[in-house]
Amino acid sequence: MSPKESATVATVEPSGGPGAGASLAPITIPKYLQDTYWWAYLHPNAVRIFERQWLVNLILWGNFSRLRDAALQEMGEVIEGKVLQVACVYGDFTEHLVKRLSPTASLDVIDVAPIQIKNLHDKLKNARQVSVLRQDSTEMHFEDAGHDTVVVFFLLHEQPADVRRKTIAEALRVTRPGGKIVFVDYHKPVSSSPFRYVMVPILSTLEPFALDLWRGEIVDWLPADIKPAKVEKETFFGGLYQKVVMTR
Repeated sequence: MSPKESATVATVEPSGGPGAGASLAPITIPKYLQDTYWWAYLHPNAVRIFERQWLVNLILWGNFSRLRDAALQEMGEVIEGKVLQVACVYGDFTEHLVKRLSPTASLDVIDVAPIQIKNLHDKLKNARQVSVLRQDSTEMHFEDAGHDTVVVFFLLHEQPADVRRKTIAEALRVTRPGGKIVFVDYHKPVSSSPFRYVMVPILSTLEPFALDLWRGEIVDWLPADIKPAKVEKETFFGGLYQKVVMTR
């Protein structure tokens, strides 16, 4: 077998770490996740139902591949350095990210839910250069400025505002100066888009924190003491989705 075929994906649940996370509490499932998204991410049947490429594409109105590729393109055709993906993703996002890694690059993926970590193991199989870590996005066990690129793909809309602020602050903290943080998420559609009206009852029912991203900008949740060197924003599908790239 080749090195790529024989390598394994590591799963680690650290008890502590350098930087801001040296005395972190034990990792537990956040209450908002248990209360609001148990059916999508925690229930034993969740992965069986939602881990279907056609379904995640349908949920995003046919835009999954476009948004995935837009995020990955920010990292380059060949991705160098140390990359962090904050939260596992249904669909083939991580698989495509791994395909772009240079031979010397590495990828850390974190998630707080054990069922999601197991699912990523099953999807990646023997992918090398990847560590899958059980961590909370609001208190990461990584040193300051330890990653070259961080990607947060459709996570912020699932978090209440206080959690979202901490996630963004942590993503910035662990990114080196000059490195990129790539956010892809929901956005308020333009007034002429029918999805401006179609999505309100859907998000209000299933994604109760998502409309925050219609009422404000991702930069609104930045910590006061951290100012990115540059912020670039692009919208897609009549404004329903956004990509925000921050250069640390």
